[in-house]
Amino acid sequence: MITHLSGTIVESSPAQVIIDVQGVGYELQIPTSSFSSLPAAGKKAQIFTHLAIRDDAHILYGFATAKERELFRLLVHTVSGIGPRIALNVLSGMSPRDFSLAVREANTKRLSQISGLGKKTAERIVVELKDKLATTTLWESSVNEESDETTNGVAQDAIAALTALGYKPSDASKRVEAAQKMLGTDVELDKLIKASLSASS
Repeated sequence: MITHLSGTIVESSPAQVIIDVQGVGYELQIPTSSFSSLPAAGKKAQIFTHLAIRDDAHILYGFATAKERELFRLLVHTVSGIGPRIALNVLSGMSPRDFSLAVREANTKRLSQISGLGKKTAERIVVELKDKLATTTLWESSVNEESDETTNGVAQDAIAALTALGYKPSDASKRVEAAQKMLGTDVELDKLIKASLSASS
């Protein structure tokens, strides 16, 4: 399995990129979100990859970040009726964080605005991904980023501690937020964790 490529960008467009790795040129299909993050031709880059093997072709898909690739794989492997082309459309239409927020909030209107997604497909995404997203770094990232303005480093450590104990990231975040409202933002970590464990989510 090819997990990433590190080399020199030969050329790129919103739909694909060619990267030279020690004299071998690899052509990758990419979302426009990754295209905007790539350096100019002649510059060095690392691209995360996913290899799709079909009867008639081996196709490499490229992503600027591991989270983009994680979302691509989740869509292709989990949601019925979504193949690589539509998964790329999703990534081109919104960031992994915004996608996770839309699923969390069951915002099918926002999802259905993506090219290739209708209302029924958007509803299927919410139903089939909501529980699975809660166990991925995509969900944890969206929860943490959403609460960055109201939580500090101690809160993030407390969320990580609760997650390590088996709580879902969303549940851990709510518990820590509730505990901070009672104890204040300058509370020590061990006290915050204890209060979070007994807090209601």
